[in-house]
Amino acid sequence: MTVKPTATESLPDDVILSVENLEVCFGSSAAKAVRAVQGVSFQIRRGETLALVGESGSGKSVTAMTVMRLTEYDGARITGGRILMRLKDGGITDLTKLSEKRMEVLRGFEFSIVFQDPMSSLNPVFTVGDQIAEVITRHQGKSPREARDIALNVLKLVRVPDAARRLDQYPHQLSGGMRQRVMIAIALACRPSLMILDEPTTALDVTIQAQILDLVRALQREIGMSVLFITHDMGVVAEIADRVCVMLKGEIVESGSVNQIFVDPRHRYTRALISAVPRLGSMADKDAPEKFPLVIYDAEASQPEVAA
Repeated sequence: MTVKPTATESLPDDVILSVENLEVCFGSSAAKAVRAVQGVSFQIRRGETLALVGESGSGKSVTAMTVMRLTEYDGARITGGRILMRLKDGGITDLTKLSEKRMEVLRGFEFSIVFQDPMSSLNPVFTVGDQIAEVITRHQGKSPREARDIALNVLKLVRVPDAARRLDQYPHQLSGGMRQRVMIAIALACRPSLMILDEPTTALDVTIQAQILDLVRALQREIGMSVLFITHDMGVVAEIADRVCVMLKGEIVESGSVNQIFVDPRHRYTRALISAVPRLGSMADKDAPEKFPLVIYDAEASQPEVAA
């Protein structure tokens, strides 16, 4: 699909996505509306990983789902702002103004998303190969044989061992880490410019989590795509992000490079998040394991409160 840029829709040459003063509400009436996202703005550059960070309910996943225009299925409304996307053909379009039919063309081709739980996203009655091939035939118009060949190559790209055999397996026959690799393969099938990862490693053990993070970094180098990474885990942020936006109660309260956020956090909530991360060696010289302190964020306090 070609969408021509207009005079008011322009982006710097290295920017793939620009979210500008985005506001999202849930509820059918203005009196009962819940403002889930309030005045959120950020940009993602070509080949960059931007992490949206915050606790549950901070609005980070709603922001990501709104970029995909999926929150409308949950009763949400975009009440303000723009979402400008640079398309593969060079055109720039405001996603908030597109019809659902046009969004269906863009999803999976221009940008894609990987959710937290692959078992709730993968169809249990179709093989892995069929589910990857479906995206390819839909967006690229390939024949079933061509789509299967591309699906095989994509599985190899995401480092799935014995990829030819995996094509004919069903999701329940794969481990959690392999299922998440399949989800990434589906997201990458049409080589999108932007991939959104919504807490993709939360349900995985730390070893598989590290493998998935390494995979995402490697794929970025090979493909040159941009990544919007949604997480509450500051340890993951330190591993994968180039820049960070910290969200609290639907707003971005701090943003900066990953080095600046960890070395010199400015906002009290950011300091609270970082303080909640267990540190290697903190139990040294202890006779027995101890509970880590509970960090409680108080918006009125100058420092986060640490509860025993």
